[in-house]
Amino acid sequence: MLHHSSHLHPTSDQWVVFVHGAGGSSAIWFAQVRAFRKQFNVLLVDLRGHGKSKHYATMVKRYTFDMIAKEVLQVLDYLQIEKAHFIGISLGTIVIREIAEKHPQKVSSLVMGGAVMKLNLSGQFLMRLGVLLKSVVPYLMLYRFFAYVIMPRKHHKASRSLFINEAKKLCQKEFKRWFSLVSEVNPILALFRIRDCGLPTLYIMGQEDHMFLPSIAKLVQHHRSSQLFVIPNCGHVVNVEQPQVFNDQSIDFVNSFDI
Repeated sequence: MLHHSSHLHPTSDQWVVFVHGAGGSSAIWFAQVRAFRKQFNVLLVDLRGHGKSKHYATMVKRYTFDMIAKEVLQVLDYLQIEKAHFIGISLGTIVIREIAEKHPQKVSSLVMGGAVMKLNLSGQFLMRLGVLLKSVVPYLMLYRFFAYVIMPRKHHKASRSLFINEAKKLCQKEFKRWFSLVSEVNPILALFRIRDCGLPTLYIMGQEDHMFLPSIAKLVQHHRSSQLFVIPNCGHVVNVEQPQVFNDQSIDFVNSFDI
């Protein structure tokens, strides 16, 4: 089972589950835990190969988002959590959207921070380049390059540093498995853009998230269950760059729905 940690609220019966992205860990939610545990039960999960799930071993050579989603739900079943609000960041948003697609009965609402719902031409080029270079270029160098492309500005430095430091904990094989998963993500993202999951969804995006914001802005125009909040002067990793705004918007949204 994936490594996880929980923070129980003395009276609330609502659960909020946090899912990080590729190369991160549950450590990226430090600013959210302090705020959310005051009102909700909080569950943090380290995805396979990340954080304290680093040595989570199976014979699986290739990953799928369906498999990753099921591993997160296995933790909920173990803790006997019937339904929860899910909050994801970056590629973690694909995981929680997959959960909503396949197991909507487990989801009360979704908060998608720095959501990835389409790779633009630059993103597709970078993925193809990465596929070509992943066997010859040290993975950390490749990851650092992607971090600078996605989070290029000076005030994105804290986000870049956090994710690069977390990525250092990945091994080369694990990085290749996750990179292969991401490089083949377009079909599932195309499905998610077409199909409204019908569950309350809040997208929180940075105004400077040049790679992913345009596609999200178009998506919410067609998905009745979705809404978008854009944070000014903020890049991709909204929960790290603007934690107070992210927390306020997320908590208000979660509080507007009852499990």
